Formats: sequence, structure tokens, C-alpha cells
Amino acid sequence: MGGVGEPGPRQGPAQPGAPLPIFCWEQIRAHDQPGDKWLVIERRVYDISRWEQRHPGGSRLIGHHGAEDATDAFRVFHQDLDFVRKFLQPLLIGELAPEEPSQDGPLNTQLVEDFRALHQAAEDMKLFDASPTFFAFLLGHILAMEVLAWLLIYLLGPGWVPSTLAAFILAISQAQSWCLQHDLGHVSVFKKSRWNHVAQKFVMGQLKGFSAHWWNFRHFQHHAKPNIFHKDPDVTVAPFFLLGESSIEYGKKKRRYLPYNHQHLYFFLIGPPMLILVNFEVENLAYMLVCMQWADLLWAASFYARFFLSYLPFYGVPGVLLFFVAVRVLESHWFVWITQINHIPKEIGHEKHRDWVSSQLVATCNVEPSPFVDWFSGHLDFQIEHHLFPRMPRHNYSRVAPLVKSLCAKHGLSYEVKPFLTALVDIVRSLKKSGDIWLDTYLHH
Repeated sequence: MGGVGEPGPRQGPAQPGAPLPIFCWEQIRAHDQPGDKWLVIERRVYDISRWEQRHPGGSRLIGHHGAEDATDAFRVFHQDLDFVRKFLQPLLIGELAPEEPSQDGPLNTQLVEDFRALHQAAEDMKLFDASPTFFAFLLGHILAMEVLAWLLIYLLGPGWVPSTLAAFILAISQAQSWCLQHDLGHVSVFKKSRWNHVAQKFVMGQLKGFSAHWWNFRHFQHHAKPNIFHKDPDVTVAPFFLLGESSIEYGKKKRRYLPYNHQHLYFFLIGPPMLILVNFEVENLAYMLVCMQWADLLWAASFYARFFLSYLPFYGVPGVLLFFVAVRVLESHWFVWITQINHIPKEIGHEKHRDWVSSQLVATCNVEPSPFVDWFSGHLDFQIEHHLFPRMPRHNYSRVAPLVKSLCAKHGLSYEVKPFLTALVDIVRSLKKSGDIWLDTYLHH
């Protein structure tokens, strides 16, 4: 064993055959700054400072684990661990001292070990193996809805009734496309990562008009640090809405950009209707241009070309624009309600540096499953299982759920399951509660 590593600004890579320097958490903690990032995986210390910009998942994703033990995140996100370890080897600078715990801060060692055993049990049960029939049906019914919507207008004409029906069918198709590209982004469909990535570009680009890279960039951060301000893009929504701890912070600082005590009301005006039509469209385009994702831009352009060429002969330019907006607004309502029922009512705040299982459970809850809810939500009614095992094909969530419940019961962790309608109402309740906290703090602090 080598001597204790120096806490200097940068360590060179470990030399092959040489004893590894050892580090304590106090030293590692100092390396969580822009341009100076260390992290720990399987008790080995890596300097990712110069490499994080080349990380396939994005620099922010891996950077969010700076000065932390990222072992469980490393294992659940990556399909082929041996392949990924080859990229880590040049970044290796040392290892944790034998007397140091595997994780800095409060750690339930038995919980961590039990979760890793559960993950291995899920692999042994082949719960990470996808059903080709299941996903082929998903793609098939999406394409069938796209064709059906066009046939309605072609056969019945562009009247209000056929147009309304077609808009709803296309919105459902778009919603199901979100779910399928989500599966592909998590490499849970094909055994080879490349096939998942290519298929995701087709679904996200040609079927939806968005960038797969943009989605993965923001969504993987959400999975790594759910409900953590400045790390999870889904909850970094101030100053438009105040969630969790931001209510108290804004109240103490006397910030009043909007009437936050009424945010549960104006949520209906600027939340569900506008997220995809305005926020996502602008953010997606900006990402592709700034990050020069030209292939994604071409994929997205192919969607718009197909959509407008398909419906322009029936509606003309103003009509097809209105039809497109109607589909996006309907789709946006689905997206906001379905993706937020599991998260907004849960704990939202700043980084607590919890272990993987605890960090996921405090930020997620489940919805009572049914065949309809499973399909309609893309199996996000099993959000706990999805967050603990992001690469697991969704048709296997119900099989791993009893094992997760047992793990939670053993360690006294909350495994929350709500009725579907209750979960929807809880979004509004949570917004009202946060707004009331802001008002009370604003007036009395």
C-alpha cells in the first residue's frame, strides 16, 4: 500500500505496477470545484477533471457526483461495466484508505449491501432482459395511431370533429413515443447500447421532432440527483414556481417575482399547456445549435417536414400550424401530469449526499398500477423501481416490486403508493403548500 496522497490541486494517473496512493475523505472533499473533480467508485479514487467534458452522458451528470462515492450510480447506469472500466483506468489516481468508510457522511452500510444483493438477484432473475414482442408492439401501435390520425382527415375531411379526434390520437401517439424513447435512452430495449441510441434518435427525432442528446442530457441528471436543486433540471423551475426548500429561501430574501401563494392556480395556465410547446421546443433547439448536434437537428427537421407535408394539403398554412399547436398542448398536459405525480409531492431541496437507495426513495413514489395506468403512464406508476433500476425494461417492474418492498420494510424506508387521482391532486396540493410557506415566511421573517 502506498503512502497517504497529498491534497494538492491535481494528482497524476497511477503508474502500472506501482502502489496506489491512499486518500481520506477529507482530502477528496476538497476536489469538487469546476475544473477539479474527483470521485470514488468501488473504493478507487478517480480524477475526472480533464475527462468529464468527454463523458458520454455529459459533464454535468458525472460532475454532480464530485467528491462522492458514485459506485451504485456507476453500476445502475452502465450496461457493460468491464467496458466502461477501461475508460476509468487512465483516470485512476489512488484508493480510499482502509480505515475510511466507502461513502462520506451518514451511511447505512447494511442498506447499501442489501441493495447491491438485490440488484444482483434481479440480474440472476433476468429482469434486465427485454421482451422484443413487448417493445415491437409499442412501436407498432405508435405508428398505427399516426396512420389512423391521417386517415381520419383524409377520409372525413378537416372538419372540427375529425380534426379533434385526430389531434387526440396524435397526442396519445406522441405521449407513447415519449415513453418508448425513454426506454431506449435508458438502454433497456436492446442488448447493445448502440442499437438503443440509434433507435432513440429515430423515435425522438423522426416521430417527435426533438433531440435524443438533449433529452438524455437533462433526464440523466434527474435520475442521478432527483429533486436536488441545480442538479435536477426538472425541479430547477424558480422563479416561475417555488418547490420545497426554495419557498423558504425566497420568503426570507423577500423575493416576489410572481404571486407564489397562487401558483397552484396559475400552474394550470403556464404549466401543463406550455411546457412542451414553449419551454421544451426552445430549450431543445438551443441545445442542438449550441452543442452543434447537427444529426439530431436533421432528425428533428424530418419530423416537421413529414408532419407539415402530411397535413398542409388539408388545412393550409394557418390551419396546419393551429393543428400542430393543438397536438403539442394536449401532449404537454399528459407529460406534466404523468411525469410529476411521482416527484413534486416528495422532498425537494439541496444536496444531502445520501446513499443511492435513500436518495431515490425520498424523491419518488408509486401510483397504484392497473393495465390502463401501466400503458397510459409508460409504467411510470412504478417510479420507485424505475429510479432504483433505470436500465430495467419496464415490463419487469411488477416482478421486482415485491423485492423492493421487502428491502424498504427491512430498513424502515417509506414505500409510498397512491391512487392515481390522489397523485394528480397532490401536485396541486404541493404547489399550494409551497406557496403558503413562501407567503408566511415573506410576511413574518
